[in-house]
Amino acid sequence: KWKLGFSNGNRDRIVPIDAGNWEALLKQIDLAREKLRLPEDCPVVSCFEAGRDGFWIHRMLEICGIRNLVFDSSSIEVNRRKRRARTDKVDVKALLRLLQRYLDGERKAVSVVRVPSPDEEDQRRLNRERERLLKEHGAHVVRIESLLVQVGIRTPIGRDFPEWLEGVKDGLGNELGSNLKVELLREYERLQLVAR
Repeated sequence: KWKLGFSNGNRDRIVPIDAGNWEALLKQIDLAREKLRLPEDCPVVSCFEAGRDGFWIHRMLEICGIRNLVFDSSSIEVNRRKRRARTDKVDVKALLRLLQRYLDGERKAVSVVRVPSPDEEDQRRLNRERERLLKEHGAHVVRIESLLVQVGIRTPIGRDFPEWLEGVKDGLGNELGSNLKVELLREYERLQLVAR
């Protein structure tokens, strides 16, 4: 679901629609003009919080003739004293207020994200995938090392890890448990997948 928020500066109108339903969105814009007593030629300015949806929504809004701003989610104020549960309705109202402040000239109220071109967005994918793989790689190495340290072994992980694991003894000189060996091998296999 998408939660739409409309305002004439005095009254708000908040309406849910199915995500991606552009026909419903345009219908709700017309209804908002009517309900909030706005002229038909009143410009529509929208905003949304940058996130997992990427920028396709921004591009579609522009195709529909709607000026849109994408807000950096880390710049959106959160009142830490009010321990109020975050809901879509609260978020929509907060975004409406931020948009109004921004449009009234208060440029420091929120940071607006520069929307990349589709090609730039596609180029970012390579870097993001690489960063994700590096994180995963590091997590697998740390997990293997932690499992080994728990039984008194502090040895760097080498290419011959599976063979080394067969003959290694714990810190007390005992064989490693079969479940531990299986878990270490699974973790090593994941590490090898990420390393490819």
